[in-house]
Amino acid sequence: MINLKGQLAIVTGGAKGIGEGICDIFCKAGAIVALWDVSDSGLATAERISKGSSSIFYQKVDVTSKENVQKAVNEIMDKYGKIDILINNAGIIRDRSFMKMEPSEWDAVINVNLNSLYTTTKAVLPHMKGAGYGRIISASSINGFSGAFGQVNYAATKAAVAGFTRALCKETGRFGVTVNAVAPGFIKSDMTDSMPEEVIKDGIAQIPVGRIGTTEDMAFVYLFLASKEAGFISGITLHANGGAMPM
Repeated sequence: MINLKGQLAIVTGGAKGIGEGICDIFCKAGAIVALWDVSDSGLATAERISKGSSSIFYQKVDVTSKENVQKAVNEIMDKYGKIDILINNAGIIRDRSFMKMEPSEWDAVINVNLNSLYTTTKAVLPHMKGAGYGRIISASSINGFSGAFGQVNYAATKAAVAGFTRALCKETGRFGVTVNAVAPGFIKSDMTDSMPEEVIKDGIAQIPVGRIGTTEDMAFVYLFLASKEAGFISGITLHANGGAMPM
């Protein structure tokens, strides 16, 4: 297990899914985890993880609010004096074919999936720069590269995450801060559980490793990129999809 002992990690959208898996694995690796989520269910997630004697705390944060984000960062800095890792995982979907997509559905996805990267990173990066160390990792997606029907808004944000990552790393490397992204493929989730069985089977048939991914699979990818051992890796989008590379 990679050791994150004593490091402070923020995980946005940590209440469930991949975010919850990241919080769990990071705590097991010794990190102090600030679980950020707009949902009150984040408190129950933090309490479940903390039963394993882990160090995790919940902050109710709307990542689209500069005031919310800055307040949470200030609280962390006042108590812990540092932020070592930022995981930009918060994201939503509002799927609809483009001709039927409402402006509110476009704006909501852009604000949560993309604009929040500016807000959270802007608040955290000065502290990483001052410390001479940091890891920033953001959530992209295979659909940001291959596209998907009904996901023009979502795919646009996830493609933009890759560009954000490539550009920002050129500004932060000299401060000891790496910037990377993870692009998951077909991952087991509440959404996939609701899919018809034949759709799931067809999806798995396209994956060379022969199975659907898990939140734990993704959490270990984030764990590696967040480690000190990954210090020479920056500006990449790591495709974690079992070999089902995008078109």
